Amino acid sequence: MSQKLKDIPVNVVNVKDDGEVEEVMLYAAHKKIYPRWINGFWNKWRIFFVIATQLFFYCVPWLQINERQALLFDLVQRKFYIFGFVFLPQDFIYLTALLLLSAFGLFAWTTIGGRLWCGYACPQTVYTEIFLWIEKWVEGDRAQRIKLDNAPLSARKIRLKASKHGLWLLLAAWTGFTFVGYFTPIRELWTEFSTLSMSSTELFWVGLYGFATYGNAGWMREQVCKYMCPYARFQSAMFDADTLIISYDQERGEQRGTRKKGSDYKAQGLGDCIDCSICVQVCPVGIDIRDGLQYECIGCAACIDACDEVMDKMNYPRGLIRYTTENALEHKYPENEIISRLKRPRVIVYAVILSVIMGITVYSLATRQPIKVNIERDRVALVREVEDGWLENTYRVQIQNASEKAHTYQISASGLEGIKVLAEQHNRYTLEPTGTTEVSVRIQVAPQHAKAGSHPIQLIIQSIDEPAIKTTEKATFIGRD
Repeated sequence: MSQKLKDIPVNVVNVKDDGEVEEVMLYAAHKKIYPRWINGFWNKWRIFFVIATQLFFYCVPWLQINERQALLFDLVQRKFYIFGFVFLPQDFIYLTALLLLSAFGLFAWTTIGGRLWCGYACPQTVYTEIFLWIEKWVEGDRAQRIKLDNAPLSARKIRLKASKHGLWLLLAAWTGFTFVGYFTPIRELWTEFSTLSMSSTELFWVGLYGFATYGNAGWMREQVCKYMCPYARFQSAMFDADTLIISYDQERGEQRGTRKKGSDYKAQGLGDCIDCSICVQVCPVGIDIRDGLQYECIGCAACIDACDEVMDKMNYPRGLIRYTTENALEHKYPENEIISRLKRPRVIVYAVILSVIMGITVYSLATRQPIKVNIERDRVALVREVEDGWLENTYRVQIQNASEKAHTYQISASGLEGIKVLAEQHNRYTLEPTGTTEVSVRIQVAPQHAKAGSHPIQLIIQSIDEPAIKTTEKATFIGRD
């Protein structure tokens, strides 16, 4: 196998028309990208989304609701606390609804606005941006970073590199700690950390998530977007000619060329693009937007801010690079009609699907009873006759309080005339928040009302202190002649 791998060529030979032989490399080494810092309207929005998403991520685990962590996924106890709601494995349908909403939401948003999620809120983009802020703060802007990397090893270079990577590792470790805090109560986790008593499992996940953050945002960066993210590969299936994308106005910009400010460049046969390449320098994935739409483009609009800044300096109109659509660029309609193009069949279908799923989910949550019941029949003795001649069936009833308040429950039954319930603890069961109990319940029916065979009945479990909390479960009663 190793010999076969050695035989695979890393280049090919191309013979030109004039007979000259040219060697073409099939593999190119990765070249580090040094994004240039840029200010502008869209950059302010990126900063806003970075701050907003990270405030949510780092702060929410510390919030308390009903003396419990507001957002906690307790995998050990199989209980999920989400802002006052308690979800159990039986509520798996809500996870399905969330996944459907996320999927169709992504489809709809991509059809409308392209890769805005990637450019502004994707965790890979957000953490890469934060790591770039740290890098700029420690090492300087683009030119200074290139100069530092090309400089020979020195005490200053070691100090700057060590400082940068130290801050990266510190942020990555805190990110890993916060991530684990969504699955282990973060206040307990902090106590364990401060007393050096964290479990090996917790340490493993803190280290793994922290290492992934450090590697992806510090080292791999654009390679994750270009080679690892599947979204970049299938996004084109959701695009159409009316999708809002970042585009270079070739008709206005060509021919490119340098010129003096204030010169009659049109007389020289030049367009508005001065070929300064700043749009390439600010791109976090290193592409040239002037080459057209490319799958690597994450829609961050850094090139728009850069180009607008240059246009301002040259006293040219803004918008040489801008958010627009393919049809608008081809003058099939004016750009002020882009918003009206939202009302197209694909967007409407996505909107209807999203509205239906959202409506059903909200209604289900609004009418959801915070109680879970599981009933099992005693299969050893299906039916027996008690002293007064009545027929009796026995059931094991598991009651789970799916709320953040303690409740006392009572069990009753219906479905057969004269049916009565005999249960433990005087048929009153107090359950602590998210508590569970299992009780033995005996259902008795007079023999004349329960002939041979099975009869459908209903077991009603209702909260005594809050009667609105009530659920009815189906069961069967076995009778005999």
